[in-house]
Amino acid sequence: MKPMSRMKPGMTVRKLLQERLTETQKSADELAAAVDLPAHYVTDLLAGKRRPPLPTRTDVYEKMTRFLKLGRTDLADCARAERAASNADRQSPDADVQTQILDLCSVDTAKALKKRARSDDDAEMIDLIGRVLIVVQGNARRSLDDQIPLRIAATRTGASYPEMRLRVLEFLDTSPGTLSIKDLIDFVRPQIASWDVDFDTGVLKVILRPAHATERHRRNPIVRTGRARLAG
Repeated sequence: MKPMSRMKPGMTVRKLLQERLTETQKSADELAAAVDLPAHYVTDLLAGKRRPPLPTRTDVYEKMTRFLKLGRTDLADCARAERAASNADRQSPDADVQTQILDLCSVDTAKALKKRARSDDDAEMIDLIGRVLIVVQGNARRSLDDQIPLRIAATRTGASYPEMRLRVLEFLDTSPGTLSIKDLIDFVRPQIASWDVDFDTGVLKVILRPAHATERHRRNPIVRTGRARLAG
């Protein structure tokens, strides 16, 4: 029999996990082991020190749902509602982060974007950085489906496999406003050779470094994303 939904007004990821852990007499450490993450990830989530990740950017909800025998979409529904009420994903990027992102762009386009930003708000820059970020996050998300490269990377850096998974998951939950210099060093620069945008069509062109491209991209390592609303 499928577990019944536990959704009710005011329910949050934190409350749902706390209730179910108590009912099943499971510990936070056991839940952390079930999702292959360090124990502090779960304790921070339960304490409200960590915002719940977006369902499309994580694999933890599916694992938690199986372990705690929750309704199939309960955790994801809670997370979407909580994130919708927050403005963290709409914040402007840090000035140093913005500069480094523009360093990967063509010189003419970077100059134009700086000029346009002075005459408008940050909406265009937030949108473009977000779209570049989506390309990188797509590759990072796929890395969660194959343990071997992550385990090799963990061994190489002296980290544990759960710690390496957490680093990837934290990057997946990054938005333009929370993107850090470390994120750029660890994920963005190793993957993005350059990017550009056509101001007339809004089409973004991202050129990937070969080591992070798919077989199709190795032959033609370009990713194009569709039209966006650009200021002008």
